[in-house]
Amino acid sequence: MTVRLRFAPSPTGFLHVGNARAALYNFLYARGRDGVFLLRGDDTDQARSEAEFQQDILDGLRWLGLEWDEGIDCGGPHEPYFQSRRFDRYRDVARGLVDEGKAYYSFATPEQLEQFRAEAHAAGRTPAYDGRFRVDPDVAARRIAAGEQAPIRFAVPRPGRTVFSDVVRGEVEFGHDQVDDFVILRSDGSPTYHLASTVDDVDFEITHVVRGEDLLSSTPKHILLTHAMGATPPMYAHLSLLLGPDGKKLSKRHGDTSLRAYRLGGYLAEAVVNYLALLGWSPGDDETVVPMSEMIGRFDLSDVTKNPAIFDVEKLQWMNGVYIRALSSEAFIERSRPFVEGELSRGLTDVELQCFGEIAPHVQERVRLLTEVADQVRFLFGDVEYDDGAWQKIMTAPEAATSVAASRRALEAVDEWSVESVEAALRAVLEETQLSARRGLQPLRVAISGSSVSPPLFESFVALGRERALTRLDAALVRLGA
Repeated sequence: MTVRLRFAPSPTGFLHVGNARAALYNFLYARGRDGVFLLRGDDTDQARSEAEFQQDILDGLRWLGLEWDEGIDCGGPHEPYFQSRRFDRYRDVARGLVDEGKAYYSFATPEQLEQFRAEAHAAGRTPAYDGRFRVDPDVAARRIAAGEQAPIRFAVPRPGRTVFSDVVRGEVEFGHDQVDDFVILRSDGSPTYHLASTVDDVDFEITHVVRGEDLLSSTPKHILLTHAMGATPPMYAHLSLLLGPDGKKLSKRHGDTSLRAYRLGGYLAEAVVNYLALLGWSPGDDETVVPMSEMIGRFDLSDVTKNPAIFDVEKLQWMNGVYIRALSSEAFIERSRPFVEGELSRGLTDVELQCFGEIAPHVQERVRLLTEVADQVRFLFGDVEYDDGAWQKIMTAPEAATSVAASRRALEAVDEWSVESVEAALRAVLEETQLSARRGLQPLRVAISGSSVSPPLFESFVALGRERALTRLDAALVRLGA
């Protein structure tokens, strides 16, 4: 049997990191078993579904490298893959279930349902509607034929229970007293999530459903519907929800929760994939850095823990730094260049790219995010902009002018402009002026970069070039009044 897994997000918001993890697990399991990874659009909520969110989902999956085999944008034997285009199919299934006595038109009034819930609460029962206000099927048929509208509810067999083996959580049981006669088709003819999702899983021949535990209570409904359609339910695997470092459900108070924020925020896709994979799954041997190519052969849903996973941005940034430092110099420049050019609002010239290439290896060792690169190298491109705080803290010290002036004279006399010769000249200045490295070199850093934080000083001088470096020292001396 070919395993078929699906990722079925609703385009009602930007792709959440929790959903991205679910997509990754579906992808890894399918790839590791030569199966099919399918992308479906659960867009029945037309009022909230937006093209921008749909595009964000596609962009996010592709950025992570989770290419799908069938579904949206690539087609397949079960088109269309958007639920909004399959309403006729859902209506046919719902009405067919009514004809078979497995579902019914519900004429229960809101007042009746509220009374039922109140009585259930008072008696300490689960307020799962048991269909007690159901009318005779012939009466219901005549009322519908006369033009009356009513939702269709699934008739849950009572008494009874639904038991299934969850790959992550083990055996799970729901008594049918906990499952209400749920609506599958609204009175306006639109399907509910339960109907649309189940019909799609049956029609698309899905063998495994891997999703968040927030949908666990929906599973008995989907299993009952699947059986009612005469099909075999898929295997289910319900993933624990992601928590913040404080142990509470991940939300915006913990920082960004959309994958988009990390995609645009200077993270490498491979680092995000690695981190998401470890939120509930371990490759063993205390490994933390595992490329996707290895995950595919080692990942198994049975190894996923049912314990909640903590999403910690600090740990993600650490892992991103590990991946950044593992890049080749060429790859680092290629990956960080768009962020630098975005900060400058222009492209880099060939000369500027050469300067960037000289300093890039030193920047690569210092950053955890690609968005941090621009602040490190901005001084190479255009005029220097002095940070007021750095100037006040460092350049107002009495030794600042002495250091800059003496260094200007020493560097002008350097024959070969190299890291070694620049370092030798500046260390000679320290001896001459009897200044410590901190007091003697920090003013030079501010003078050429505008900040007290920059790549290594000697390498920065070389990347900047002799003429521009001397010009910046001159400008600093003018501002110092020296």
